[in-house]
Amino acid sequence: MKNFHTHTKRCGHAAGEDEEYVLRAMENGYDEIGFSDHAPMLFPAGCGYYSGYRMPIVAAEDYAKSIKRLQNKYKNEIKIHFGFELEYYPALFERELEYLRSFGIDYLLLGQHYIGNEYDCLEHYCGSPTGDENVLKRYIDQCIEGMKTGVFLYLAHPDLINFQGGDEAYRLEAQRLCLAAAELDIPLEYNFLGYTDSRHYPREEFWKIAAQAGCKAIIGLDAHTPDTYGKTKELDGARRSLRALGIEPIEKPHNFI
Repeated sequence: MKNFHTHTKRCGHAAGEDEEYVLRAMENGYDEIGFSDHAPMLFPAGCGYYSGYRMPIVAAEDYAKSIKRLQNKYKNEIKIHFGFELEYYPALFERELEYLRSFGIDYLLLGQHYIGNEYDCLEHYCGSPTGDENVLKRYIDQCIEGMKTGVFLYLAHPDLINFQGGDEAYRLEAQRLCLAAAELDIPLEYNFLGYTDSRHYPREEFWKIAAQAGCKAIIGLDAHTPDTYGKTKELDGARRSLRALGIEPIEKPHNFI
């Protein structure tokens, strides 16, 4: 088994030591995992904004050293990848990408939690309920723009946007996102954390549209505790849910190392 969506306590809302995630993964039959904690963001100096849900910049070097140490320690037992989960923020993206690549990353996941550049668009966290069609459209636009950069392994929780407005507006925008993902051949993540926590995502309506569009789907644990790797029965349930919608989940993106 494989999973490429794993966090660490550095983001401030996950728990456990890095090695615990590796050990629990091996105990439960995983042969390949990836760490993808929330990337530290290089917000403009003087903008007056601090993000409390992502890894602070001062923790990034320790994160890189820790995961690379585990890669070496367990190289004969499990394949471990080193990456980050990152938003696509247009004004920050090129500098941020150069910064993250300096750590020798294996991959990036696209996880769009805010629109705009976050510090300049705080009126809406994408997981908060909204009936504003403009917010929905901007979220979809930004996800598509991020996918088009070609630097992301897949789009995490593509249905994070918690739109509570008109059904037709949602259908059209979700279809636009799914068609773009299918054309770009970028998998969409069926988010296991949302599934096990009974959050507003995975959203069945979204995944029906994804199936019709011919999207590839991958289950990402979005592990915030080591014990997530032990939820094998729940994982079987997530697979059954996807298959019932006509999607056979892939284990690994075809273009990944």
